Amino acid sequence: MILWLNGAFGAGNAQTAYELRRRLPGSYVYDPENAGFFLRQNLPSALRPEDFQDLPLWRALTRDTLRFIAERHGRVVIVSMTVVDRAYYEETIGTLAEEFDFRHVILWAERETLQRRLASRLEGPRSWGALRIDRCLRALAEDIPGEKLLTDGLSISKAARRVADMAGLTLTENRWSGLRRTLDRAAVQIRHIR
Repeated sequence: MILWLNGAFGAGNAQTAYELRRRLPGSYVYDPENAGFFLRQNLPSALRPEDFQDLPLWRALTRDTLRFIAERHGRVVIVSMTVVDRAYYEETIGTLAEEFDFRHVILWAERETLQRRLASRLEGPRSWGALRIDRCLRALAEDIPGEKLLTDGLSISKAARRVADMAGLTLTENRWSGLRRTLDRAAVQIRHIR
């Protein structure tokens, strides 16, 4: 199964993805942003768009890498990536959904919640994610299909449990101590500050 978590920046995509990985033995988290950053760093400046999703090469790489992993891994592959352009959605998510057991869950949060969460990870009102909140909310409400999960007021553990239920997956018990879980979540948050 490929389980794609979509949502506006600050909706909890990355934290929920890594919580699922901790509680789904053998699962793997694939982060397409890493491919985007690789392309951005390795292309001449004249060929770098503001958003790496605008590169057909990124969309093909994302789709083909996920196909490669899903065909060979044999376990749940979790993807954490915001995709709000309908054509890009069709080219990546739509294509994979035709080939695999695929679940697309949109983590939804209200604007104020997204702003608060972005601020908690030191992203100000002029950050990449903050400047795109309205675009994301509009597209995810109107253009991008998927099951929605309201994350306002949900803990990461509860969000992961609900996503797992939506996907028909069974999570293991959360055996990590409070301190270890807090440190792991902080590490995920730090890795995803852009």
